[in-house]
Amino acid sequence: IQLTESGGGLVQSGDSLTLSCAGSPSSFSSYAMGWFRQAPGKEREFVAATSWDGGIATYANFAKGRFTISRDNTKYAMWLQMNSLKPDDTGVYYCGADDHNGAPRRAYEYDYWGQGTQVTVSS
Repeated sequence: IQLTESGGGLVQSGDSLTLSCAGSPSSFSSYAMGWFRQAPGKEREFVAATSWDGGIATYANFAKGRFTISRDNTKYAMWLQMNSLKPDDTGVYYCGADDHNGAPRRAYEYDYWGQGTQVTVSS
């Protein structure tokens, strides 16, 4: 499966942004999907994940109440709605696909990654 992120940009603190992840049609609906981010000099960290059918969604603590993950298998797409953005949310955001059950929270569980999209939140 090939993944392509889009929707990143430069926003101000408190703004909202929606990231998109487009997947190739082949087997998209069979993959759990997740969002991760990586700030300069830091390791890639978990943001949110959803099961293959969207029935399970899990979030990092910093994302709860501010971010919403969703997917539409008929469109081979996943989104991350981010509200009340903070400067600490700055980083490159990646989408990943995993062929296991559930909604994995660990990067090593993911088999495929997109190239990432930059999100910069200014104070």
